[in-house]
Amino acid sequence: MPRYPWTDGPEYITQCPIQPGSKFSQKIILSSEEGTLWWHAHSDWTRATVHGAIIVYPKNGTKYPFHKPNAEFLIILGQWWKSDVNVVRDDVLASGADVNASNSLLINGQPGDLLPCSKSGTFKITVDHGNTYLLRIINAALHEPLFFSIAKHKMTVVGTDGSYTKPLTQDYITIFPGQTFDVLLEANQRPDHYYMAAITYSEAPTGLNIYDNTTTTAIVQYRGYYTPSSPPFLPHLPAYNDTNATLQVMANLRSLVDAEHPCNVPLSTSTNLFYTVSLNSYPCINDSCSGVNGTRSASSINNISFHTPTIDILEAYYYNISGVYGDKFPSVPPQVFDFTGDYLPLLYQLPSTGTEVRVLEYNSTVEIVFQGTNLVGGTTHPIHLHGHSFYVVGWGLGNFDENKDPLRYNLVDPPHQNTIYVPRNGWATIRFKASNPGVWFMHCHIERHQSWGMETAFIVKNGKHPEAQMLPPPSDMPPC
Repeated sequence: MPRYPWTDGPEYITQCPIQPGSKFSQKIILSSEEGTLWWHAHSDWTRATVHGAIIVYPKNGTKYPFHKPNAEFLIILGQWWKSDVNVVRDDVLASGADVNASNSLLINGQPGDLLPCSKSGTFKITVDHGNTYLLRIINAALHEPLFFSIAKHKMTVVGTDGSYTKPLTQDYITIFPGQTFDVLLEANQRPDHYYMAAITYSEAPTGLNIYDNTTTTAIVQYRGYYTPSSPPFLPHLPAYNDTNATLQVMANLRSLVDAEHPCNVPLSTSTNLFYTVSLNSYPCINDSCSGVNGTRSASSINNISFHTPTIDILEAYYYNISGVYGDKFPSVPPQVFDFTGDYLPLLYQLPSTGTEVRVLEYNSTVEIVFQGTNLVGGTTHPIHLHGHSFYVVGWGLGNFDENKDPLRYNLVDPPHQNTIYVPRNGWATIRFKASNPGVWFMHCHIERHQSWGMETAFIVKNGKHPEAQMLPPPSDMPPC
């Protein structure tokens, strides 16, 4: 959305919500993206069903940097509750509890054959033996990182988050909420029916009802005359808690880097930030809440749990409305400790609350180290930045070592993404140039973590020249 944050969409960040019965025209401006992106609602948990794909094809006169597929299929992964999803959200926020597991995972809106509710509607793709197909895969689930695989077939990753990658052949991928993957599927097996399937990756102990343990399926069916296996073959997927398996794609993903797709990773940085991402808790009177040990669940970045204002930050910034936000978001956490230690003082679990953002100079080069912590319980965090894609230059398990870990950064062909998975009790480093003036949201794409406060925003200042400055707002901005 170059120079145009007005229709980026997050409520009370770049706009006030579109009210029932009213309307607002979203103007989408693309820049260098090519591949699969997606759009979704950014109000309450409405994005569970209000979402869709944005596909950016090679521009005229250019072509894919791989053999052109014979056809393509869109695969949107999601999750579904038997009750209204915003009722689920309201109950979570009222009680302070973790969210109850969804009732089913979905592939293109259907649970699949293994669940009794929609077998006749199970999604199917038909392929011809010897052909190659491009699958555009989006994880639109609210909370669940997902393992995805196709029985007896390998997949070759060729893109992610609207950017091409070097080909990476995998038996399965791990796709986190908010991420997209473009993969090539070669129809090279004996003609039959084969399941594609997805399951949750979770660090939660077995027996806790906080992750969806269903398996959603769709069918790859070969064209021809044969008697299909019944049931179709199921793919082998990692164990639901196999953290090492989640690292396989991250460890090997590389930007394509060719004449048409250069790698512009900043080799030096002017702004260096260290952001801890944590689950937290607030005490409740008489331990009356339903979170851990009677507390209220929360989350934070640098121990600040974001408080959503009632006037959107973009308009407050543009029109100089005071009192809506502060611009002193800290560069480092307030306390340095063994972030991934097994036993951490209860005092560290209590976050502060604020509406703080960070101001960036136009064209400044930014590095952010995201450090996961083991407060309340270590978990994964897919962090998404609006308004910019970034290079993932490094990642690791344990505590980030500022002396040793930067020596291992990939500054040659790091993947170019807009959502990065911070491993459980680990870290990830991104770099980008703040060349897009405006107000840009940054948040965990696990919806409950965002609702609990794991979010902030960047204000990128205007540059000196008119082409480096924000465009004016549209006339139909929703009122607050």
